[in-house]
Amino acid sequence: MAKWGEGDPRWIVEERPDATNVNNWHWTEKNATPWSKDKLTELLKDFVVSGSGQECKITEIEKMEGEATANNRKGKLIFFYEWNIVLKWTGVINDEDVTGKVTIPNLSEENDIDEVELTVSLDTSNDASEKLKIFMYNVGRDKLRKQLETYVKHLKQDFAKGLILPKKGDEANGAPTVKPDKETVYASGFNKQKIELKTVTSEPSKVGLKLDVKTLEVTERFVCRANELYDALTRVDMVTAFTRGHVKLDLFKGGEFVFFGGNVSGKFDEIVPNKKISQTWRLKQWPSGHYSNVVIELDEKDDHTELKLTQTLIPSAEFEATKTNWSRYYWDSMRSAFGFGSFLY
Repeated sequence: MAKWGEGDPRWIVEERPDATNVNNWHWTEKNATPWSKDKLTELLKDFVVSGSGQECKITEIEKMEGEATANNRKGKLIFFYEWNIVLKWTGVINDEDVTGKVTIPNLSEENDIDEVELTVSLDTSNDASEKLKIFMYNVGRDKLRKQLETYVKHLKQDFAKGLILPKKGDEANGAPTVKPDKETVYASGFNKQKIELKTVTSEPSKVGLKLDVKTLEVTERFVCRANELYDALTRVDMVTAFTRGHVKLDLFKGGEFVFFGGNVSGKFDEIVPNKKISQTWRLKQWPSGHYSNVVIELDEKDDHTELKLTQTLIPSAEFEATKTNWSRYYWDSMRSAFGFGSFLY
C-alpha cells in the first residue's frame, strides 16, 4: 500500500489540467453508431459507379443495421464496428432501366476490406440486365469497398479525436493533444486478433517493408483431354470434388473464387476455355492485401495434357509450403478424384 502523499500518479487527478482520466489509464468509450450511420449514408447514397461506357447509381439505403464504438484503454485506441447494409442501385442499358441490390452483410473489424462480402442481385433478370449486373460485380464492388474503406479510415482518425487526452504539462507547454504512435484494433468474436496500424499524420506516409518474393514454375502431366482438365479447374461440382469442401466460384473475368474454407481466394483475370486461366491468388495467412499472379496453361498432346503453372509474387517465407500445397491439394487430389492418373516420364 502506498504511503500517504506517495500514491500511484495514475490516480492523482489534481495533477491533470482537466482532472480526468490521468495518463489515459481508464477505459473510455464513445458511441460511434449515430456518427457511423451519417458517414455511411454520406459515402454510399447517390454514389455513382461508372466505367467502360456504363453507369450505375446507388439510389437508396434500404437497410443499415449495426453499431460502432471507439474506445481508449491505457492510451490504446480500440474499435468495434459491425454493419449489415443493403443498397438499392439502378442503371440503364439499351434504353432499359435496370434495378437491383447490393448486400453487405459483414462489414466489421474482423474482416479486412478486401474480405468484406458484397453480393450483387437484380430485381428482374434478362440478357441486358445481366450485363449490368456483371458490371456492378466487376467494377461496382471494388469502388464500393473503397467507400467502406474511407468510412473505417475516418472512424479511426476523425471520430476518435479527443479519446487520447493530453498528459500532465502538455497544455502548459503549448503541446498539441497527445496521439499514440499506433492504433491497436482488437477484433471481437471468437477469432480475436491484434492488428497494429500506424497512425496517419500530416507527414508523408512511409512505405512499408519490401516483401521478398519468388516465382514458382511447375509442369504437370495428366492422362486426360484438355477440356476435362479445364473443367476440373473451373466447374463448381468438380472443384468441390477434389477440394472436398464448399466452393465459391464465379467463372468470368473479375469473378471471385474461394476454396479450402477460405484459405485460398482470389479472382479470375483472364479465361481462355480449355487453354488458359489467369488469376489473382492468395493464401489467407499471407500478409494482408498481398496477392500473387497465377497463370495456368493447358497443352493437349497425343496421349496426355500438359499443365504449366507460373505463379509470381509468392512471399519467400511461404514458397516451399505453396509449392507443396499445389502438388498435394491440387494435382494429386485431382488425379485421385477423377482418375486422370500419373504420367510416367
